[in-house]
Formats: sequence, C-alpha cells, structure tokens
Amino acid sequence: MVDGERGTASSRDTGYNPGEDSYSKWRNVFSILAGQMTPEGKEQYRLARDLRNEEADCKRCEKQRDYLFNYSLFDPLPTFSLLANISPLRGIGPIIRFMSDRITELNGDLNASNVRCRRCPVRQAGGFSPDHGIQICANEMRSQGHLEDTLAHEMMHAYDHLRFKVDWVDLRHAACTEIRASSLSGECRWMREFFTRGQWNITQQHQECVRRRATLSVMNRPACKDDVHAAKVVNEVWDSCFADTRPFDEIYK
Repeated sequence: MVDGERGTASSRDTGYNPGEDSYSKWRNVFSILAGQMTPEGKEQYRLARDLRNEEADCKRCEKQRDYLFNYSLFDPLPTFSLLANISPLRGIGPIIRFMSDRITELNGDLNASNVRCRRCPVRQAGGFSPDHGIQICANEMRSQGHLEDTLAHEMMHAYDHLRFKVDWVDLRHAACTEIRASSLSGECRWMREFFTRGQWNITQQHQECVRRRATLSVMNRPACKDDVHAAKVVNEVWDSCFADTRPFDEIYK
C-alpha cells in the first residue's frame, strides 16, 4: 500500500482528516458533530489543533496569568451591606493574590518564572512540582475563570508543601492535599459542576465533587493500585482534611 492509500485508509477508519486547509478543518468538525469520528480520530484532531494553536494558547495563558497575579487583593465590603458576611475574596483574581501572599509568608515564591504556560500532550489542566513550580496546560484552558481555578488548585499544593511538609510519595498525604485543593480552589462550586461537567446533584454537591476529583488524582499516582485503593485512602483522611480550610477562614466560593 502506498503512503497516500495508507493516509486515506487511516482517515476513513478514524474519521479524522489530517489536512490543514479550511475544508479539512470543517470536515473534521462536522465528523465530530455527526458522531462519525472515532475516539482515536478525536484525539488526533485534538493533538493537531493544539500544535497549530500552541503559540496563541500560551500567549493568552501568560496574559491571563499575569492579570491574576497583579489583580488588587481586597475589595472590602461596608459593614452595613447585606453581603457583609461574604468573604471579600470574590470574583476573578483575588484568590491568586491571596494565595501568593500566603505562600510568600512561608518563604515561598511563585511568579512568571516558575508558573509556566505550556502545551500538554496529556489531558490535564496543570500540575505542581516542588522542584520546578507550577505548569498550566495552556491548550486545556477554556477561559480565564478556568485558569484561575486551575492555578488556585496548584497553589494550594504549593502552600501545603511549604506549610505541612507534604510527603508526595505517601498516598495519605497526597489524598489530603488533593481534597483541600479541590475544595478550596473553587473548581467544585455548583456552577462549574453543573454547566461544565454535567453534574446535576444539588445536595452534597460540593462534597461529592471534592471526593470524586481527589480520588481520580490519587488513582494517577504510581503507589495507588486501583480505584478501590484510591477511594479507601481518600476516605481515611476525609474528615480532617475536608474540615481544614487553611489559609482561608472558610470555603469562600
């Protein structure tokens, strides 16, 4: 089989057309909408799109990152306001400045040099490394709000690493910081769950989201055997870790 025939067969098998012209791009979009593209084809389409948009995605991510780090910290509410019992850390941005200041108090430093926007080949929003800082997957960011939640999540890991001396090999330590990061970052608020992830539960929604996301994160660690093992570890540390809202007074989102 010649290369051209092989390429045609691959396109026919997966539904993905590798062309870069407008016709090929629209053909791929319609194949996805019509349910004619296989999971393999969708992954090929995603990888090609991310490579094509890498520079623009990273520039947008860096611009939003810088905005979040530079946003004014507090917008105090007057004591007579009906909303006076709500934390002043509201809207886009302040949580990042707040977390940055708390990390600085622990002799840590997060800035543009160690919070990097990169294209990630795997499907994840970001990650934290004690040795290298935070990486934001620019190709997975849907909006500035999504970037804020992702950055806040990873900054919670940085805070826990400095404040509690996390042993990242210990699954109980990992489960605890994942519980806290999912709970306090804002990624499990009801609006995010309802509109983005299709989770329709009303009662106990926040707890269910935190437990689900923490379990998935623990499952991805080398020391974890399977989903049952991950759920068991999360359950073991749940009560104390979910109740611990430091450095916040409460879950504010």
